Amino acid sequence: MDVDVMRHIAGQELKITVRSKWTLIFAIVFGVLALGISTFGLTTAGYVGFQSFTRTSASLLNLVLYIVPLMALLMGTLSFTSEKAANELLFAQPISRSEILLGKTLGLFGSILVSTLIGFGLAGVIIAVNVGAEGSLRYLMFVGLALCLGLAFLSLAILAAIAAQRRTSAFGLAMFLWFFFVIFYDLLVIGATFLMKPTLANAFTLFSLFGNPVDIVRVAGLILLGGREMFGPAGALLVRTLGGMAGVMTLVMAMLVIWIITPLIIANRLLWKQDI
Repeated sequence: MDVDVMRHIAGQELKITVRSKWTLIFAIVFGVLALGISTFGLTTAGYVGFQSFTRTSASLLNLVLYIVPLMALLMGTLSFTSEKAANELLFAQPISRSEILLGKTLGLFGSILVSTLIGFGLAGVIIAVNVGAEGSLRYLMFVGLALCLGLAFLSLAILAAIAAQRRTSAFGLAMFLWFFFVIFYDLLVIGATFLMKPTLANAFTLFSLFGNPVDIVRVAGLILLGGREMFGPAGALLVRTLGGMAGVMTLVMAMLVIWIITPLIIANRLLWKQDI
């Protein structure tokens, strides 16, 4: 593969995404959320003011699990279902389809990276000025997990767009993926365990964790933030099975990498079979 070609495609994709204002919109959303939660997260306890990085990260975790997948799915679907004439012109060039796929993926991830770093970065600077830098390393690691989650759902969005081909179908499939992984998946797992014997239910609960990138990032985030009591049944069982946090973290990150790579491999194969 030609690295220069992929870098050029990635640069063009990044420019297009930035011009479409999606990068700016999500940067503003992330910044407002981080500052808002840090400032008003303890209002129910009668306290208004900036919280530490650790408290802010813990409060942001669940919101990130909702917003980042939606952002990645929207960006990926929009990019890979763009105007037919533009796609035909790109694929008519003397470059491989794999180079186009990876180049566009890198450009889209660059856009997610920029919006995430700007939003959370500026908010982090403001928080540090007000409460100090204690816990900032965990905050940075939390932002890194958010980026990994975004890349996993970007891969799913690309697969959905290539499989569906038409924009309306691709958006419908992308929204189904969001509802399934973010909302319905855990409900289905809990419901299924009621129909199983206890031993089988425990094993099913354990392995179900790896079937959802959202759950993987949730467990990894709680490990980083020291919130093991909030793992839920799958996470708690995983810690007991592997005997410690280090083993759990290694395993969940490896599974997250699989969630990033596998949809791209399938999407690449589908792309080579399509008549564009």
